[in-house]
Amino acid sequence: MKYADLHIHTNFSDGSMSPQDVLQAAYDNGIDCIAISDHDTIMGIPVAVQHAKKYGIEVIPGIELSTEINGKDVHILGYLFDYNNTFLIEKLNQMQNVRIDRMRKMIDKLKELGIDGIKLDEVCALAESDSVGRPHLAMVLKKKGIVPDIKKAFERYIGDGGPAYVPKYKQTPIEAIKLIKSVGGVAVLAHPMLTNVDELIPQFVKAGLVGIEAYYPNCSEKVIDFYKRIAAKHDLVVTGGSDAHGETTMHAPIGKIKIPYELVEQLKQAKQNLAVVDR
Repeated sequence: MKYADLHIHTNFSDGSMSPQDVLQAAYDNGIDCIAISDHDTIMGIPVAVQHAKKYGIEVIPGIELSTEINGKDVHILGYLFDYNNTFLIEKLNQMQNVRIDRMRKMIDKLKELGIDGIKLDEVCALAESDSVGRPHLAMVLKKKGIVPDIKKAFERYIGDGGPAYVPKYKQTPIEAIKLIKSVGGVAVLAHPMLTNVDELIPQFVKAGLVGIEAYYPNCSEKVIDFYKRIAAKHDLVVTGGSDAHGETTMHAPIGKIKIPYELVEQLKQAKQNLAVVDR
């Protein structure tokens, strides 16, 4: 039986593993298909595709877009899109610029708290792209001995509502869904058991949502079955993945979640169905 892990991050966003390391880990854990789904960037995808043949692993283009609605963070996964699309690249470049500006503001807030000596360049250097995020800042805080570990960096300084926290780029889930659809992709609601916006799913479906990530690390069968029922109710594809970030999420390594490859085939069929409707 073939298996897939459709939610993996690399060092092109806030993961610690290179695309090559990800492929090796997937191979070692019996994964036949992966999706590189970095935050707001696609730069890791061509690197993974370039090396995938060596491992005999299929790489699906993916991305995880940060959005907000009603004060809640909601992440939308996109799959099977054209990652060479110039419109998409331009939109993502805009998001990267906002990410860098956000990081600059968080460093300034830390300075106001008496934590000096952190440079934007050293934080950005931890990401292979401009998709810099709070985990990179947390790594620098740990390296400099300001906090004992990454978790404490979030608890004391940069977690939501913390003294050095700065809100993310504000894109709505519906805008993200429409962006993914506009470049030939299929949109999936990431880890709904964490975002807790079940009442908004019908709106997302109307906007073009295609799937729900029902399989997620450390979730009970009861929770998984609940979201599988929601998926069935709205005729959505069920997906899943480990949401692996490498060293920053040791509780969820690559392959922590393995979904049957038939769900990947259903995702591909959903893409074909959308293409037919849009003709």
